[in-house]
Amino acid sequence: MKSIAYLSILFLSLGYFYGCTSDDVPNEPLPEVPLKAKELLNISYGADSDQAYDLYLPAERTEGTKILILVHGGGWTSGDKTDMTGFKDFLRAELPDIAVVNMNYRLADENNLPYPMQTNDITSVVNNLRENREEYQIGSDLGFVGISAGGHLSLLWSYALDTDKKVKMVCSVVGPTNLLDGVYQNSDNEILQGLVQQFGSNNEILEQASPLLQVDASAPPSILFYGGLDPLVPISQGIDLDGKLTELEVEHQFTLYANEGHGWIGENLFDTSIKLKAFIEKHL
Repeated sequence: MKSIAYLSILFLSLGYFYGCTSDDVPNEPLPEVPLKAKELLNISYGADSDQAYDLYLPAERTEGTKILILVHGGGWTSGDKTDMTGFKDFLRAELPDIAVVNMNYRLADENNLPYPMQTNDITSVVNNLRENREEYQIGSDLGFVGISAGGHLSLLWSYALDTDKKVKMVCSVVGPTNLLDGVYQNSDNEILQGLVQQFGSNNEILEQASPLLQVDASAPPSILFYGGLDPLVPISQGIDLDGKLTELEVEHQFTLYANEGHGWIGENLFDTSIKLKAFIEKHL
């Protein structure tokens, strides 16, 4: 009798199970699968072959993921995003939650002035990122790290052209800040003269293209690194911007390596890396 009763209960249970429709089973949402890290190389943002960037997307990114844009140097006439590979690798390893953009821009020549062509390219990259936010799963807050001419462009765009105030920090390593500086304008050094002459002789344009002369109290936090023996960027370029940011009460850090030139290695590069990482973590 016990076995018959057991079978009756079993068949009743099975009948209930198979009698249920799909509507009777609660629909539970599928668990979200974390996004994997992704590298997208040579994304075009314009018609010119130099208008391309590499995008390194972190794992588990969200629509709030911050973006760090790297801008190479080369005197506005040369250079390539591959020159920033060391910085790119360091930042990806030390700040794995940030999306890194390593961009190329159109290079200046006798027929194409650096300004506003190159800052226009930065604007195009920022717009391209914004238009593809949903696809990339990234946020809109930005940071910049620029070297030499790239430092100049990063400062200038952050100070004068960030109309939406999305830049949360900017770094310049040996970037020129004032094209009207007497050290440039009155120099007998043909190299220094040539750098500034690329922008033309119109003082209004030179002023517009000088971060020092465009910065105001709304500028983002800035971190600056300069060499005291730099043959291309006079020491006044860093010191004057440091003074201006202090006057405007803009949060910033200024490091002058007295015995370094237009770049450095060893202990001072390690010092730069540690300070830069901490600054990005605090502000971006």
